[in-house]
Amino acid sequence: MATIEDQIKAVEDEIHRTPYNKATQHHIGKLKAKLARLKDEAQKRLSARGGGGPSYAVKKSGHATVAIVGYPSVGKSTILNHITDAQSAVAAYAFTTLDVIPGVLYHKGAQIQVLDMPGLIRGASKGRGRGREVISVARNSDLILLVVDVFETDISVLLDELHLSGIRLNQQPPDVVIAKRARGGVSVNPTVKLTKMSEETIAEMLREFGHLNADIVVRDDISEDQLVDVLAGNRVYVPAFVVVNKVDLVTEEYMKGVRNRLKGWRVMPVSAVNDTGLGAMKDEIYDELKFIRIFLKPQGKDADLVEPLIVREGATVGAVCDSIHRDFRKKFRFANIWGPSAKFPGQTVGLNHTMRDSDILTLVMRK
Repeated sequence: MATIEDQIKAVEDEIHRTPYNKATQHHIGKLKAKLARLKDEAQKRLSARGGGGPSYAVKKSGHATVAIVGYPSVGKSTILNHITDAQSAVAAYAFTTLDVIPGVLYHKGAQIQVLDMPGLIRGASKGRGRGREVISVARNSDLILLVVDVFETDISVLLDELHLSGIRLNQQPPDVVIAKRARGGVSVNPTVKLTKMSEETIAEMLREFGHLNADIVVRDDISEDQLVDVLAGNRVYVPAFVVVNKVDLVTEEYMKGVRNRLKGWRVMPVSAVNDTGLGAMKDEIYDELKFIRIFLKPQGKDADLVEPLIVREGATVGAVCDSIHRDFRKKFRFANIWGPSAKFPGQTVGLNHTMRDSDILTLVMRK
């Protein structure tokens, strides 16, 4: 009987052999769903046997966590040391960093945890070079910095290894909802015109993944790969941008070529050893994390406009309460708001009110 690894290889080979066109689209969709299911099963078996190997245990802290991902010897440790309070070992040879080194970046009132990790190499998603442990840390981050050397700006290996590990960079999760039911087969309910795959293919891919009776509502014009991501259920969606280090060694004309090769990516040119571009990079990190500042105003007193409370965009009054003290939500009566989110100064709002940057907030609690 074929092992699960043999089955995975057989399906991969069949996908590669099959030309993609309208006639084969349905078949390839089924194969992709089957491949994702087999890989998921293989990973579960590996975890059950304790085959994951040693892991990096990094406790998240601060307002957000940023992972520095890159090849060996591109200056990740130097960048960490120059923007945080960390002291990561620095040397001019590969694999200086053999563990995850955390540091804290203090910027515009935010405390941002930044993690320097061992260099990522081809095969990392399969465990090479402790790649699985490195990637597991990246999966739990709020932002990924893809750091490259100015003389080696091909990020394809980094992107491939992160993608194979279920990390989707600069993407939004597909708007697809699957609800299981007791009987009746698979019902596909698109709310948009589907141009990349048919309802029949969607239904067949669900069945291949074990959903024999289910309703699926599709609100995006999804592809087979996006549906596979939904079915797998273990994908993470993380923003990212590219940091090109050592730019002090090249001309502006050379950098134009680098930007051209990295077209479609936000590129931050820096020289960590000279502190060039690090201020702009800090601003980009802060902006990409979508922080907003909330100024607290105690009842009957002036607002504290010096030290804002830092929360993420979309935070509600309830989330602000949670960030201050775990009991605040229980004791909450109402809040008053001044600023961009208020319809009028001092508006009375509840826990579900969504805050905006520079709002002034008074929390009124039960005694």
